Amino acid sequence: APRLTPDYIDSKIKAIRYLTGDVEPAYIADDYKGCGAPQLTICVLSLENGFTVTGESACASPENFDRIIGQKIAYENAREKIWMLEGYLLKEKLSTSKQ
Repeated sequence: APRLTPDYIDSKIKAIRYLTGDVEPAYIADDYKGCGAPQLTICVLSLENGFTVTGESACASPENFDRIIGQKIAYENAREKIWMLEGYLLKEKLSTSKQ
């Protein structure tokens, strides 16, 4: 039966970009000011068709922030979304081919 594979999912990724807590935000809401630097990592995956998915990771304490670990977790969270999208697409193709 048709199925998705890790290699297939990876073949859909055309570009990877990371944003981390040291990125200057474009806007800071009044209620966020004074909260300190966010220890957040965002992964943006651009897919072959131009669609993008994002994943994120955050640590509870700035002392625990590790850029490499944050990128790994954010990437895996973004990649998981590709599985969901491609799974839906495959199911749609299978359901319409039976009609």
